Amino acid sequence: MNVRTLCLSILYESEATGYEIRRLCVEGECSYFIEASFGSIYPALAKLEDEKLVTSRSEQQDGKPTKKIYSITAAGRAAFANELAQPLGEDMFRSPFLLFARFAHILPRSLVETRANEFLQILSDKRKRLKVTAADHCSNASDTWVINYGSVIMEVAERHLRTHMHELITLARADSNKDAAE
Repeated sequence: MNVRTLCLSILYESEATGYEIRRLCVEGECSYFIEASFGSIYPALAKLEDEKLVTSRSEQQDGKPTKKIYSITAAGRAAFANELAQPLGEDMFRSPFLLFARFAHILPRSLVETRANEFLQILSDKRKRLKVTAADHCSNASDTWVINYGSVIMEVAERHLRTHMHELITLARADSNKDAAE
């Protein structure tokens, strides 16, 4: 998947601004698919508009700049379905926590324990957000299936961390007096 396909997927459901697309990619229901920055979203939208796959209209706002709202065209819907029919790339998983965990052995034990607990809380919060998303946004059985899949993945990660966190903490170096004072 690429940013172009992600933009079409969001517009397939409803019209949106570039800002709204970014928000959905960062903290919304699309944040689990691919990462998309403003620097990639707006060029993708411009190209989609040049290709007549989306249209845009400007809307005035009181005391704010004019916003540009994008809508998908019939050709855009067909292009989106065609892009979904193409072979999928590999899933990519990136985790700053796993990089941190990989080097737990060079870090103070108290820091590793703190970060592991923070990450555990993040996983728990994400699962709760998925439940809210399921309640608020599941418009069809496919949405429910995807949200359930994500929830199970997070549940397994959370269970693994709860069960094996002590191993990670044990790998860390013992706190020195200097580390403990900080």
